[in-house]
Amino acid sequence: MNDGFDYGDLEGGRHINYWAFDRTLQRNVRRIYAPDEFAWAVPILEEFGDVIGHTVADNADVIDDHGPELETYDKDGEVVNRVRYPAEQLENEQLVYELGIVADAFEAPPGRDRPMPLSHNLVMQYLLSYADVGFDCPVAMTAGAALVLEKFGDDDLEAYYEGLTSREYETLIEGAMFLTEKQGGSDVGATETTARWDDDAGCYRLEGEKWFCSNIDAQGTLALARTPHAPEGTKGLSMFLVPHELEGEVNDQLYRRLKDKLGTIAVPTGEVELQGAKAFLVGEEEAGFKQMAEMLNLERLSNAAGSCGLIGRALLESKVKAANREAFGDTIDQYPLMRRDLVDMAVDHEAATAFTMEAARLFSVRERAERVARGDISLEDGADGDALEGGTDRATLEAEDAYRLMRLLIPISKARTGRMAVDTASYAMEIQGGNGYVNDFVTNRLLRDAQVLPIWEGTENILSLDVLRALEREAAHEPFIEAVQTRLECVSHPLLEPAVETVEAEFHELTDALATLATEDTEYAQLQAKELTHYIFDVFTAAVLLEDAQRALEGDDTHEPNARLALVARRFIDRQFDDRPARGVTSGDRFAIEHFDPIVRYAQVEPSSLEFEPASS
Repeated sequence: MNDGFDYGDLEGGRHINYWAFDRTLQRNVRRIYAPDEFAWAVPILEEFGDVIGHTVADNADVIDDHGPELETYDKDGEVVNRVRYPAEQLENEQLVYELGIVADAFEAPPGRDRPMPLSHNLVMQYLLSYADVGFDCPVAMTAGAALVLEKFGDDDLEAYYEGLTSREYETLIEGAMFLTEKQGGSDVGATETTARWDDDAGCYRLEGEKWFCSNIDAQGTLALARTPHAPEGTKGLSMFLVPHELEGEVNDQLYRRLKDKLGTIAVPTGEVELQGAKAFLVGEEEAGFKQMAEMLNLERLSNAAGSCGLIGRALLESKVKAANREAFGDTIDQYPLMRRDLVDMAVDHEAATAFTMEAARLFSVRERAERVARGDISLEDGADGDALEGGTDRATLEAEDAYRLMRLLIPISKARTGRMAVDTASYAMEIQGGNGYVNDFVTNRLLRDAQVLPIWEGTENILSLDVLRALEREAAHEPFIEAVQTRLECVSHPLLEPAVETVEAEFHELTDALATLATEDTEYAQLQAKELTHYIFDVFTAAVLLEDAQRALEGDDTHEPNARLALVARRFIDRQFDDRPARGVTSGDRFAIEHFDPIVRYAQVEPSSLEFEPASS
């Protein structure tokens, strides 16, 4: 019997292997990877989790105090646009990139004859975010830029693609995405940057101002601009690659200043004036917004994966502190209120990770099918679960369904997990007491870094409106309804019956809500969009957790039956769909006290030891 982790043996949430201590991530990776991918990935993720938990985590605190600095001009007043990085940041970059965080999802890594799915990149970003969400931003944009060039680049841009996907630090270039302009913000169609063809230079020249440019000195920067006579709005935008330098010379742009940010110090974010900067058209003219949307899907998933990793770190710090901090004669994890808080934080972590990793799986299914269609890999190479079995026609059909569902789930995953990261980091600070508020302790940085996660890649309002677009344009409710129904139908264990009944009732109400909004006017639909976004997250997450709980209760050749996830699913469902009188105060509920060890410490639970009463009792 597995008694779980004794967090009292740890001094803090570092100098440990983050992969080894995160059984939530381990389980989800096993679920979304094909067997051959999982077998190959485990030793890689073990090594990566160890490096992040030791060197990268220590360096991240130094970088937070001594971050990048911008030198716009040299002593002679010439523009140099030079960003100076601390040695610890350069060490982190070399370690992380050379362990394949980007490369292995685009080019076959050592020991394999095909790339890993893009979900592997997201899993590694999750682990990296245990140490530094700020550094994860350049990693995410590097992967995003590589994805765009893979889809839309031509031979002239091949060298940039090779640099973005390099496993060797010396030949690596990083990516960036310059979207935001002062007058536009989330309204990308208001972009005023212009592009004109320069016959002499054999490239375009960009003029304009970009207001919030993260990873400002990236060599693989993508930017949107409007060519002459292009229509207004997003339809008239084209995408360009704007290098930091060309042939050793600084490109014609000015890095005006770095933003004085609350957190994410590791990524230099600044203002850029494009002063006739040389740029290369990516894909077709006036197709830039559509192309950028492909990158944005991955960026939003990266944001969600980073949020889950930060939640995992905040939870770990809280577990360790609660197991070591004594008050009134006992460690504080022995007190009922703290047990309840840690249980609910752990359940939030499970929920956020389950939802995000399912969205990542769907994203990978779609991208793998596109690689097959382009001829980048063969159908036989397309192992991603069973997504590409059954021939090209079935693969195409499944990829289409995966796309429609992921278009719904991706903005929801980003919206919910970003807010959950802020809430979890805030309470983790409280558990540390006064020390948590002090910059010497990591929860201070976790909260500062978390605050940007609801903002990057679209605020919750913007994302909620995107959910409405996915429902209207992709009819995403159809694969969503099928996905929930399929999961609930496979759950048959008696321990889960009460929870299934609750979720089925909520699912019925959600489908009614979807039908109602489909017939209402636009104003009312937008008014309810955020509530709908939360409702979809809750119902879908409940279905995924119940399916995972069913699988865990059944056991397999390598795992004994375990009821821990049945407890997690039940707690999540009770909290999200609670209609108990007096807000549960009179219910006699002792769940957090009775089930603390399995949920917080990952102790195994014999199914026969549990008996659930109906949720309505």
